[in-house]
Amino acid sequence: MRVTVIGASGFIGRHLSAALRGRGDEVVEASLRNVDAATHACEGSDAIVQLAGAPVITRWTARAKDEMRRSRVDATRALVDGLSQLRARPTVYVSASAVGYYGASETATFTESSPPGDDFLAEACVDWEREASRAGELGMRVARIRTGIVLGPDGGALARLVPIFRAGLGGIIGNGRQWSSWIHLDDIVGIYLLAIDRAEGALNATAPEPVRNVDLTWAFASALHRPAFLPAPAFALRLIFGEGASVLTTGQRVLPERTMSLGYTFAYPQIGPALASLVS
Repeated sequence: MRVTVIGASGFIGRHLSAALRGRGDEVVEASLRNVDAATHACEGSDAIVQLAGAPVITRWTARAKDEMRRSRVDATRALVDGLSQLRARPTVYVSASAVGYYGASETATFTESSPPGDDFLAEACVDWEREASRAGELGMRVARIRTGIVLGPDGGALARLVPIFRAGLGGIIGNGRQWSSWIHLDDIVGIYLLAIDRAEGALNATAPEPVRNVDLTWAFASALHRPAFLPAPAFALRLIFGEGASVLTTGQRVLPERTMSLGYTFAYPQIGPALASLVS
């Protein structure tokens, strides 16, 4: 199989590309910084994986929010428009999305059938998925991967947190009650492979056992054999991230109900073994 991976230089893209090559697939790397070039890179491929998007964990200025939308919604629209002009068009389109689709809640539980939220990130995800779904009008099988907090040894949340915890500066975020819907890097790659091979529609890429932030914090501390006594108050996070602090202080409890119904078996369903495998 020939797979065009857009965003192949990113955290997930690097590992997905390696897994595809490891099983004998040909990988074509592309970037949406140049939509025309990315579209050309899709010509003759069997599948496309679109992973590109501006960072979300940042201060949500008007400019940053505009870039989040443009890099996801506008760029995806332009890509799908370009695909409509190809003669040798791929038959599979796999798009990244995020659990932010569901909005933030400390009490609700979300599955793939849950309705979207109504905050900025939820609306951006809805629009992103809508543009990706247009590939279905071109005869392509479309899968949308709603991703949680990805934990891996060389990027994502773990790369930011490990130095803090090793220095003994780790602690809960806000009141610690917010849910963290996390996933091990091996499992996010596995779910993308499932989507490339045979899945369509929305798939939650989160472990089946989400944890509250306080439990995630102590799991980090335990895996690293370090204390975790310094909390990050909600007001301080709002000063740093503005509106974007809600991603850290509220969260959501997301279950991969449909992902598992399609036969995916998680290598790391529990946070303790997942972290132990990554920091050993």
